[in-house]
Amino acid sequence: MPNTKTLSNVEKIALERSGRSFQYKPLERIGIIEVENFPMLGKLTALHFLEWVQDNPGGVISLPTGKTPEHFIKYVTTFLRNWHKADVQKDLENNGIDPARLPDMKSLHFVQIDEFYPIDPNQKNSFYYYVKKYYIDGFDLDADKAMLMNLWNVGVPAPLTLKEIFPEGIVDLSLRHRHAINSMERRQKEVIEAVDQFCTDYEGKIQELGGIGFFLGGIGPDGHIAFNIKGSDHYSTTRLTPTNYETQAAAATDLGGIEVSRNRLVVTIGLRTITQRKDAVAIIIAAGEAKAKIVAAAIENAKNNLYPASILQDLPNARFYLTHGAASRLVERRLVDFKNHQELPFELVESAIIDRALALDKRIVDLSKNDLKANPFTEEIQHRYGKNSEQLLLDVQSHLVQKIEAGLEELTDYTFMHTAPHHDDIMLGYLPYIFHLVRTPKNKHFFTYMTSGFNAVTNHYVLDLLNNLLENLKQSEFIELVEAGYFKGRTSNRDWDVYHYLDGVAGHSKTIKNEATSRRLLRILVYLYEEESVEHLKDRINELIDYFSTQYPGKKDMPHIQMIKGMIREWEADLVWAHFGFNSRSVEHLRLGFYKGDIFTENPEFSRDVRPVRELMERIEPTVVTLAFDPEGSGPDTHYKVMQAIAEAVKAYVKRKSRKEPEIWGYRNVWYRFHPAEANVFVPVSLNSMAILENAFVNSFGSQRTASFPSYELDGPFSRLAQKIQAEQFQMLKTCLGEDYFNENDHPRLRACHGFCFIKKMTVTDFIEQTMALRKKMESPVA
Repeated sequence: MPNTKTLSNVEKIALERSGRSFQYKPLERIGIIEVENFPMLGKLTALHFLEWVQDNPGGVISLPTGKTPEHFIKYVTTFLRNWHKADVQKDLENNGIDPARLPDMKSLHFVQIDEFYPIDPNQKNSFYYYVKKYYIDGFDLDADKAMLMNLWNVGVPAPLTLKEIFPEGIVDLSLRHRHAINSMERRQKEVIEAVDQFCTDYEGKIQELGGIGFFLGGIGPDGHIAFNIKGSDHYSTTRLTPTNYETQAAAATDLGGIEVSRNRLVVTIGLRTITQRKDAVAIIIAAGEAKAKIVAAAIENAKNNLYPASILQDLPNARFYLTHGAASRLVERRLVDFKNHQELPFELVESAIIDRALALDKRIVDLSKNDLKANPFTEEIQHRYGKNSEQLLLDVQSHLVQKIEAGLEELTDYTFMHTAPHHDDIMLGYLPYIFHLVRTPKNKHFFTYMTSGFNAVTNHYVLDLLNNLLENLKQSEFIELVEAGYFKGRTSNRDWDVYHYLDGVAGHSKTIKNEATSRRLLRILVYLYEEESVEHLKDRINELIDYFSTQYPGKKDMPHIQMIKGMIREWEADLVWAHFGFNSRSVEHLRLGFYKGDIFTENPEFSRDVRPVRELMERIEPTVVTLAFDPEGSGPDTHYKVMQAIAEAVKAYVKRKSRKEPEIWGYRNVWYRFHPAEANVFVPVSLNSMAILENAFVNSFGSQRTASFPSYELDGPFSRLAQKIQAEQFQMLKTCLGEDYFNENDHPRLRACHGFCFIKKMTVTDFIEQTMALRKKMESPVA
């Protein structure tokens, strides 16, 4: 069990600044240091790493890949490159490091943690490439002392390549235990055996070095560290192994889709590999509320194969470095914060009482004094409110009813500026609400998409569209459209593409839908390449077919390819709103410039990313602005950055124009949920609304129909997950208020209700305050 005696100088200073204890017993089984925000998480980790290197020249290190170590990498490289500058030396000294001792990076032995298999190590989405770029070169390590997982030639007989051994990228591990049935399988069996031997030798080399001295890792959605997935043996060593769905979904973005990641195996060091040295420093870093649940499970549960990180409880020098958001589900810490409130905010009281009702599967008003006393949070409430606690239960129930009534309110004479980071975010967040808002022509609606969203379109999908387009270009009717100038310029023609597609939807005609999709794709190519000749366009299409046939999935595309993919996404969004009678004049695609497809994304800039939003607001003059209101570190990083750009635009808008401030509506969809105490509008969702959502999603979002980049929570399209969330939110309210509230309600929409959308309405002041608080957790201000 950890104790503060094992803390380094850097950690002691960080712990003191945090105002927290290292460990809150009895629930916390591993020590924790909390920091305020994501950059500070990287800085603390970098400082302790450099401190360890100072004290352990020649040591063995193992460092993570992905987005989580972004600020760790930035701080380590900044400190090393500017070590002798006075301001850097002062910063180091203030944080517990002796600036007189430059860390000997060349002396270190580096151990790569894991890798996909099979994968070409030269691909930019391989972990081998990442390690070489950011650690070997970036930290100026000695490449000769690095143990890397380059498996491209392991067991592969010349002149063959690994791609020829496993032409579909599928490795059948049953060949370990059965006879091969043909020459292909014999070669595959030999390669698998060679990789297994590589893993054994790799493990042996780590042991010869004395084991890993400094391990830094993240934690996956299923709790995995390295690729030791949920259920991994705590005595596991380096091995070739399959993964689970949660890990495959998380890796889909890196590998170019779940179609690829589902078939990829991994080579990973084992849990015993990480914990072999009992004096090893092992740190797990996590940022954001989205990680809070799995972090709490790893820290608060006894050692169990279901929680891979629980093995670290055996190491005195193991700890978690967490942002406040990542630590937000740790019970003992929450309780300390709860009790420290001189006056409990009603939202916290409401949250605790709702949680207690849900835990006991009881209506709120049926909670007894003993029920409240048996939970530390509600016990504190009961202690403070005394005899008034029964009235408090009635108040919480009444507040939930008020939120439902707010979701039933009919709104007229509103101008809505619906915004989304990606093209399916609005419909997945609150499309059932829009069904009712659009029924009166007195409301105006503008749908605004902030990014191109090209990362969500697979090469395989575009390739199918291009081949379909070539087939259509053989038809005389299609060629006549080209020659008549149908694909040049005019906005009305763009809308005709949409109407034609929806005719196909109405008539269940795949032919018409394919033709309409080809029309839009050809329109995109005419716009990008400024070509009008059919033969020249065919040449361009064949060039693109060659490109998409030869590029490995997950590779960053060239800008014009990103534009093609992004405009395909824009077409899909146009289709959604045409279902409700909105044409292209009501749909804006801003293509904000910070979105570039890099692993470490840029922050929004005012002139590039904020001004277009403000100018659109000035043109629309909205009374309501909606936005994806996700907490720290949940869902795609794009959600956070779009919200900050909108916040800056709203500030500039209200400052520049002396007009009524718009309401701000925050929504969430498949990446994170509102707790019922956080939201203040509950919109009832009927089975009819769910059916429309499913139908519109499947018919409009062709690129998302096969769920190539799914959530780890559900193996299927996002529309199914959105429905699942809405149904779960209904069940929560049905528990809290009782079945009779819905089944016997006078309002038909509540009797027909089987789901809820949760919305958080805010004033501009509240919104700006909350986004500023979130920015403090995540990044520096917008440039």
